[in-house]
Amino acid sequence: MNNGVQWQLQRINTPELRAVAKVESSLVKGARKYFDAQGFTEVIVPHLTKATGACENVDTLFAVDFFGEQAYLTQTGQLYLESLVPAMGKVYCIGPSFRAEEEADARHLCEFPLLEIEFPGDLNQLMAHIEGTVVSMVKEALAERRQELESVGADAARLEGISAPFKKVRYSDAVKIVGLEFGADLKSAHEAFLAHHFGDKPLFITHYPREIKFFNMRTNAADATLVNSTDLILPFGGEAVGSAEREWDYTILREKLSTSPMLKQLEKRGGSIKDFDWYLDNMREHGSVPHAGCGIGLNRVTQFVLGKQDIRHCTAFPLNCETLL
Repeated sequence: MNNGVQWQLQRINTPELRAVAKVESSLVKGARKYFDAQGFTEVIVPHLTKATGACENVDTLFAVDFFGEQAYLTQTGQLYLESLVPAMGKVYCIGPSFRAEEEADARHLCEFPLLEIEFPGDLNQLMAHIEGTVVSMVKEALAERRQELESVGADAARLEGISAPFKKVRYSDAVKIVGLEFGADLKSAHEAFLAHHFGDKPLFITHYPREIKFFNMRTNAADATLVNSTDLILPFGGEAVGSAEREWDYTILREKLSTSPMLKQLEKRGGSIKDFDWYLDNMREHGSVPHAGCGIGLNRVTQFVLGKQDIRHCTAFPLNCETLL
């Protein structure tokens, strides 16, 4: 039995695990309260998919033999939700996201809950929904789990100060602050520095370079090198939300997909653009509308709420390469 499993088994019956589980429950409840109040419909999406449900991070796919056909454990329900926006409007899903992370560290897990929304709207409306969701999650945890929060050392006073609107900085300014070249990826150390630089509060970083983001993010009308996207950076948790306006023009979308680095990575693993046929065909036949969406990593929000440096202490049963039970 490895050390990770031993640690997991020793932790099962501790007050810490029970407190964390209760806080997680209240955070999800707070998110659902916001979604319901805003008129979102919850949709159950598949967790065993073709590349359309597992293309968030191709390098970390879990491949599965599906009756002789290549399938994957899901990473995102985004494209499934997107297909429903024209007819259903505001939709969301809550489910697992699987990543084959080969290192057991303080930031990454192999499975985590992802809360995703898609709706007709733009980047400003999207940021407002993210703010509303996170604030509702924090308020619910404070209302229901103050004792549990205190028992694990969380700072309730810090959480009570969380309110909208969150601070915003453009990516081009953020990289200057941390001394990076335009086009560089922001690492966890950069995110932590920026969060502290802007007052240790939630921080939106907006308008990333197109070349480092997902293929179906909407290109910025004023600068074609950028996409209308934003990541939410949280103290302790780092990047907790990835979000953007989505490309809704079929011709542009297909061209972006066919030339994307993501597709090239997928082809190396035996996939092809045909994996996206249902998504593209649905858009071509039924059309789409201007829309936007996001994915909220629950464990990163929990990490922010608890004020913990190690994500393994921020969920009841953290799964990484060392803790499979």
